[in-house]
Amino acid sequence: MVSKYTEGQLMKKAVVGIVILFFSVTIAAQRREGPPQPPAPKEVAATAIPGVVAAGAKIELVAFPVPSPEGSLALPDGSGIIFCERPAHITKVDLAGKMSSFVEQGNASNGLGWDSKGRLIAVQRPRGAEKVGVLYPANAVTTLVDNYQGKPFNGLNDIVVSTKDAIYFTDTEGVYYLAPGAPGSQVKKVIEDIQNPNGVQLSPDEKTLYANDKDGEYLLAFDVQADGTLKNRRNFGKYKSLKVAGSKDPRLAEDNGADGLAIDADGRVYVATNLGVEVFSPKGQHLGVIPIGVWGGEQIEGKPANLTFAGPDKKTLYAVGSGAIYRVPMLAQGFKGRGK
Repeated sequence: MVSKYTEGQLMKKAVVGIVILFFSVTIAAQRREGPPQPPAPKEVAATAIPGVVAAGAKIELVAFPVPSPEGSLALPDGSGIIFCERPAHITKVDLAGKMSSFVEQGNASNGLGWDSKGRLIAVQRPRGAEKVGVLYPANAVTTLVDNYQGKPFNGLNDIVVSTKDAIYFTDTEGVYYLAPGAPGSQVKKVIEDIQNPNGVQLSPDEKTLYANDKDGEYLLAFDVQADGTLKNRRNFGKYKSLKVAGSKDPRLAEDNGADGLAIDADGRVYVATNLGVEVFSPKGQHLGVIPIGVWGGEQIEGKPANLTFAGPDKKTLYAVGSGAIYRVPMLAQGFKGRGK
């Protein structure tokens, strides 16, 4: 039988058929896997919070991916930050964004603080041997406390070290206090009625302690007593981020995301939550949200976990969490009396 098509027409039909097949396969794959997602932008602009951050300030994605970053802390010389790259290392990030090892044996640390002697104090979470101790310098490494009333700690989380070397730290059971120079046997549990405690921070004058409640509506505040104990628990500031039962985003369904805390020189409190960084005045007024880690409007791509002001003038806010490191230039200046 003689074909009714010329050779050129046959070639054209073959090409058209291949193109149709290609698009059919592509569409089928998209239906199976969902629509392609655009990559997270390297920068997002902040909205203005008077005295805190300028409109349009660039929230920079410094590094991604980073294995399990936690416990960010400013370096005393202003050269950058360190953070816990769990489970192994304590890693440094310099002002250019370059990363290097700071402590090789991080011992599954989750929170960091400097004392007045220049020692790096860490809450450490190796399985079955949780403790608070000195990680740096190498000749000062020691355990400060590894139990409470003979019972091991359960899920050590965050820490703040005062200018006088008082240590407050958290685990799933509450908030603990170790007096300057005291043996571990003298550790006190100073808060035990927070259902899901997390971040802990001191005000610049160290007369107020703040604690996050991941299951609650409020950042909590307490008055610090002369003996280090706490009283006058109160609701300090109401989170904008709240637990949403049944949310399609598992982070919202699980809790409000309230995690690490930072403080500035004027006493404003910065809280890492599912929305980014929520900022409160010294009196607990909600001032606004810095959308660190929130790419694409309401879609949460990578919430922050821990915060610290750093740099030579402490006017850069760093955040780590969800495999990423972020930073944003600030109008506010971090409190210079402590690393955190």
